Amino acid sequence: MVYRRTESATQRLADKRARILKAARELVAEGGWSAAQVDNVAVKAGVATGTVYRYWSAKAELCAEIVASVSSREVSIAKAIADADGSPVEKLQSAIRTFASRALRGRRLAYALIAEPVDPEVETVRLDYRAQLAHCFERILREGIMRGVFPRLDPAVAAACIVGAFMEALVGPLAPAKGTGARADRHLIEQITQFCLRASVGAPE
Repeated sequence: MVYRRTESATQRLADKRARILKAARELVAEGGWSAAQVDNVAVKAGVATGTVYRYWSAKAELCAEIVASVSSREVSIAKAIADADGSPVEKLQSAIRTFASRALRGRRLAYALIAEPVDPEVETVRLDYRAQLAHCFERILREGIMRGVFPRLDPAVAAACIVGAFMEALVGPLAPAKGTGARADRHLIEQITQFCLRASVGAPE
């Protein structure tokens, strides 16, 4: 007789998987990738270590899914800004400020997603995250070029440069040993935004 899982059993497995993933994400947000050891994740999720391995074959696979799930949320926010009403300049400013503000509010997790050394498997997903984010900025730049607001640069290259610039500017302030206050964070966000905007609109006369 072929065993078939009931709908409730399938839901319980999905809920358990989600609980484990949430626990792992919270550990990374607290202490980086090193904190997300499988034993630690199991304890925080309230499951056996073997249960974690039932869903993910290794820590790297679990960490890769953390990057994928968090980055999906961040990319969806950037995409919503690109799709919203408003001028290309307003959308560019909003996208940069929103990303930087969210990163600084969740700095330990953001640092893990942007700069902390990781396994190659996780790095591959992280690079895909940057590419998807750059695509959102490319759409904003392409619109601005069509409207004559931005200079006629290759929008894909320009978008990659902008994403690289604001991520690099955030690395130091996001680092675990670095402590900055609200005032310094606001100044950083404004400076990053102004730099990227000038790079997009063109140097002043």
